[in-house]
Amino acid sequence: MKNLLLVAATEFEIAPILKWLETLKAPEANLKFSFPELEVTVLTTGVGLPLAMFQLTRALTLARFDLVINAGIAGALDKQLELGAVVQVVSETFADLGVEEADGSFTDLFKLNLINPVAPPFQDGKMVNTFGSAYDFLPKVHGITVNKVHGYAPSIDNLKRHTNAKVESMEGAAVFYTCLMYQMPFLEIRSISNYVEPRNRDAWEIALAIENLNDVLKNMLAGLLENRYE
Repeated sequence: MKNLLLVAATEFEIAPILKWLETLKAPEANLKFSFPELEVTVLTTGVGLPLAMFQLTRALTLARFDLVINAGIAGALDKQLELGAVVQVVSETFADLGVEEADGSFTDLFKLNLINPVAPPFQDGKMVNTFGSAYDFLPKVHGITVNKVHGYAPSIDNLKRHTNAKVESMEGAAVFYTCLMYQMPFLEIRSISNYVEPRNRDAWEIALAIENLNDVLKNMLAGLLENRYE
């Protein structure tokens, strides 16, 4: 039997898949759903890097898992990604881990020689998911993780000058760092809820993003359950 850990920042983002799982099996303690061929444990970490890193580290310390799936919504830096599109994030960086210079530019800790850019789990300052090649059914993108989501035009322009990332989240790099250090197979799956632009919640498509994200999760879990519970 395979053990899967489904990780999300908030229950809101994965509410449909939780409801679907609950129609199949009553959850055990700690939101664990046990099937003959698969055990699914659901972990909601809270929003942000520190919460995600602590909760995931504790979970991987206390139990054995075969795969971690980090699922959630994200902002898109690239408007070629449609709102509601679901992507696999295959590399991550800590985008605001560094210093702001006097001219307003940003210098990361790798360029400051405070972190070795090739020390595990980093590859030239990025973290690359070496386990995700078996899951090629989604578009692959590079992601950044931030403590403060961008909503001010000058800071967005500055961000785009020093990254080629397509999506922005607040937890992805925490999952990458933790899973790579544990050598734990994992996926980061994100659905686009908004564009990274001057903040305008009226233009967001959170409901669509959550619906599409959870449709993908359901199809993945149904496949692991040998399609018995579609």
